[in-house]
Order: sequence, then C-alpha cells, then structure tokens
Amino acid sequence: MRKNYCLLLLLICQSLYLSAQSGMQKKADRLYENFAYTKAIDVYKDLLEKDYNVEHNQRQLADSYFQLRDPENAAPLYAKVVEQAGVSPEYYYKYAQALRGVRRYDESRQWLKKYLEEGKNENFVEDLLNEESITTYPGLETFRLENADFNSEFSDFGAYKSNETIYFTSARAKGAKNPKIYDWNGEPFLDIYSIPSKNGILEPLSGDVNTIRHEGPLVISKDGKTMYFTRNNYLKRDGKKDEDGVNHLKIYKASLVDGIWTNIEELPFNNDNYSVGHPALSKDGETLYFASEAPGGFGGSDLYKVSVKNGIFGSPENLGEKINTPGNEVFPFAAEDGRLYFSSDGHKGFGLLDVFVVDPEKQEKIYNLGEPINSNLDDFSFTVSSEDISEGFVASNRPGGKGGDDIYRLKIFAPLMLKGTVTDSINGKPIANATVRLMDENRQQIAFLETDSLGYYETQIRRDMRYSIEAKHIKYVQKSGTVNSFDTDDQTELVYDIELSPVNDVEYLAEINKIYFDFDKHNIRPDAAAELDKLVNLMKNDYPELVIEIGSHTDRRGSIEYNRRLAERRAQSTYDYLVENGIDPERIVTYKGYGEEQPEIDCNNCNEVQHQLNRRSIFKVVKME
Repeated sequence: MRKNYCLLLLLICQSLYLSAQSGMQKKADRLYENFAYTKAIDVYKDLLEKDYNVEHNQRQLADSYFQLRDPENAAPLYAKVVEQAGVSPEYYYKYAQALRGVRRYDESRQWLKKYLEEGKNENFVEDLLNEESITTYPGLETFRLENADFNSEFSDFGAYKSNETIYFTSARAKGAKNPKIYDWNGEPFLDIYSIPSKNGILEPLSGDVNTIRHEGPLVISKDGKTMYFTRNNYLKRDGKKDEDGVNHLKIYKASLVDGIWTNIEELPFNNDNYSVGHPALSKDGETLYFASEAPGGFGGSDLYKVSVKNGIFGSPENLGEKINTPGNEVFPFAAEDGRLYFSSDGHKGFGLLDVFVVDPEKQEKIYNLGEPINSNLDDFSFTVSSEDISEGFVASNRPGGKGGDDIYRLKIFAPLMLKGTVTDSINGKPIANATVRLMDENRQQIAFLETDSLGYYETQIRRDMRYSIEAKHIKYVQKSGTVNSFDTDDQTELVYDIELSPVNDVEYLAEINKIYFDFDKHNIRPDAAAELDKLVNLMKNDYPELVIEIGSHTDRRGSIEYNRRLAERRAQSTYDYLVENGIDPERIVTYKGYGEEQPEIDCNNCNEVQHQLNRRSIFKVVKME
C-alpha cells in the first residue's frame, strides 16, 4: 500500500512538473509571437536549462537573439539548430548571417552554399558567395567617427541636422515618469529629440509629433517648415493593427507653426497592412524616398520614391532590383550631390546592416562605404549635413557605445591634394613631360600623370594610405618611392618632390646625333658642327660640371695604322671644336682615336651607308657632378 502511494505521489509530481513546463512553454511562445523578445529569452533559457522541448526552444531562443540583432548569442545557438534533423533550410541562411555578424566569414560562406544547395534564392545567394572583394566606395573622402556626446544607455539613432538643429530618435524617455515599455527590446518607446545649436539643450521635440508609440526617424524640408517622420500607425489617440495584431509604421507630415510642430497628417500612400517609413527628401524637395514592406517588392523591406509637387504626392515607385534585394533595404538618405545612401543586409558587406551609396538615377554601381562607417554589426541612418558637408552622423550597435544603438558623429575630410615638382638632381631644373605613376598597396595603378613645363604634377589621394610612386623620363633614371598619407587630418595637401638623376648618355641628354666625317677626312662638317653646338650648350648651361671623353672611329678602308692616325685626327678636331667654343679642356679627360677596331656596323663588304655610320665621333660621360 505504501509503495503504491509513493508511486502515485511521484506521478502527480511529474504531472505537475510537466504541466508547469507546458505553461512556461506557452508563455514563452506567446511572448515571442507578441514580439516581446527580451522577455521570451528569459523563459526559453529556463526551459532549456530543464531540457524541456530542446529543439524547438533552441530555434526560438536563437531567433529571439537574431531579432534583437545579437549575433554573438545567436550564432552558437544556430550552430546547434542547423544540426537538427529535418530543420528548415532557412536556418542555414540565418546561421550564415549570424556568422557574418561575428566576422566568421569563411564559415558563413559554407552555410550559404548549403542554403543554395537547397535551391533557395539562387541569384541572391550566388551574389553573396561571389569571391570578389566587397565593392567598396572609390571616393577619396576620409571618414572619422566619434561617439556622440548626447548618446544614452538606451537606443539612439537617426541623427539629422537641419537649420542648425540636430534631431534624432531615442528610447531614453526623457522627462517621462512612467514610460511605456516596448516589449520587443525592453526599452521605452522611441521619441524624437532636438538639440538647437543656439542653446545646446537636449529636449523632446516640441509640439504634437511625439506620442506614446514610436516616432522617428525624420526629414525636414529645405525651408524648415515641413517635417516628414515615421510613427506607428497611431493618429489622434487611435492606433490601428492589421489582422495579425501588428501595428505597422507610417509616414506622417507635420508643419512648423510659431516654433511648434503641429498639424499632423498621414501621407496618402500609407497602408494599415504593411510598414512605410524612413523618409528622405531629395535636394529640390520634389522626391520623397522611403522604405516599405509593400507587397510586390524584392525582399523584406525595399526602397521606394514618390514625387512631391505643391503638396501633391504621385504614385510610389520601387527603386528596382539593382538597389533592392531579397534582404532588407532601409534608412535612405538623399545627399546634396544627388547620391542616395541606404543600409542593407542583402548586398555584400562586412556584417549585418551596412551603409551603401548609389546614384539613384543611373544605378550603375552600388558601393559599400567600407570601414570605419561599416562594421560586422548593424550600421545605419547615415546622414550628411546640408550646411557643412564635412559633418554627418551614422548609427551602429558595434561595441564601444553607451547603449544598444548609438549615434556616431562623422568628420568627413576632403581628398588630400598630392602635389610636387620633378627636377633634375644635378642642376635642379624642372623636368617637363616626366611621367608620374601612383599605385595603391596592391600595386594597382590609380593615377598616371605627366608634369607640365615647370615639372609640376598634382592629383587627389585618400588619407590613411601608403602609395607607391614612380617617376620616369627618357633622359633620366627611373625613381621609385613611397607616399605616406597617414596623420594628415590637419593638412589639405601633401608635397612630394622628386629628383631624377640624368642618364649617363650624352646623346640622350643633348638630343644629338652622332658626329660623322667624310671619307678620309677629319674636318668638322656643318651638320656635325650643329650637333656639337648642342653638346656645347648642354655642357655650359645644363651640366656645368659634366666631364666627358671623346672616341673617334673610321671605316675599314685603308690600313689599320693609317686608320688609327686618321681617327686620332678626328678626335683632335672634335676636341678642338668644343674647346674653341668655350668648353674648359679639363672637362675633356680623353680624346682618343680607335681606328677601325670598334665599328658601329661590323661588315666585311660594307656599302657606302655602312661605311658612313662607322666614320664617327662619340662621347661618354665620365662625371656628372
């Protein structure tokens, strides 16, 4: 009897335990379905510690971390999930994305390949698998980032400067006594804040923009009178949800009246069943860019544009499959120069969301902005000040911030002007038409220049680089060097002068032809005198320290001894001409006749042309300096 009682008690305990775990499971899944990921995580972790429904809870916990953009915690969980029998191939892609987020790029490619083997999103995955390096923005600007001094321990992003005021989005709930908490991440709902430059006081945006739901990011018209901003589907204390209970995002318009943002209006292309947000205005204010999950797009969230003329909106247009991918494209920003910046996790990048730039009209090439703008985590809401193009902002959840998402101030340095003069190392004179070639660290040519009449060259380069440089000219020895553009933030130009050593060849330097003689003669012919005059000019005006030797020669007609004496007379004539025209005899160390021993054309039955080429005087450089 006692034994049966104990067994019954054990069964009751087991039943109560299973019932409790089942209740916890329902609670965790309900929290997940309601997007309360931070709360769901705690419950899923408890369930896994009790080894309850392990495979399901591993998937849910991994997905919860993934939704919170936390690849460091998601990756080890997905490593277990992808080993589960019959798991959905979508988890291969999620695991690959998480691996990118922790910089394990080779492993990420392996799981993308496995995803591709399942026939999923072939073109999209093949693009991500392309072994070519990331197509990095080729512009020569340099970006410096520093943590904005107005960040908080909560999420801060979407910084935008207009009319000397910084606007940004934050979950800090400044001034709220009992702020409403967003279950997704456990932080207060987002509001828009402003920091006017006139007083520097950070305050919630004045007027009717902020509500108990999410607001931000925003854009303001050039005249400063109209704001377009993102908000949950919530207007006049009325919040609407779709049939699945989701309260989507919409774009609203506000007007500045007596310094207060008011007259809130919903834009006509919003929809209760999908999100529309992240507004951005073109320079002329006639095009509004935005992100949306509207049906018929290419992925999770696509970029769109709509015309705005006299307050009338046209029909939204998808920006197309070159810009949009099966991933997510969000946070567009239209710069003053017409370029469109946006964030994407569908184009090849360094991690999760990266910032990209494109000409929205031509769409010839989409460039990743590279580091330090982009990291292995989320980088988004890139903006540049219309008032000072050397300033801007970007947001990121990379390590080193104060909260989940942090705002980073951008200092944008213009390209550095590399300039210099190519001169003769002996006389210091400028060398015109010298070629200067500049190469990057991979020896790829990035500039090919030619000096002007003053030996001057210039080109724009990036900072923080080490370049190889080569200068050459037919009359000079080629010279190579290194240009270092590090530590140049306080400079607008970098001077790199180059000295080239002249070649040891008088004929090249003076641009003279050989000195020829008539048959059996040693006098200086008029054509030879013209060439010798060039040599005199070179030795007097270009290289006053040049020391040479003269060698004279004959053809093979006549005896060896006769030809030797004839060659000596020719050498003497050449020497005399130079000395008579002002060349110091000490600068001609030797003038020697070689007869027929060193023919220019080695022939036994020479024709007259060949004989003439052998009757000559030549010069060699002994010393240049």
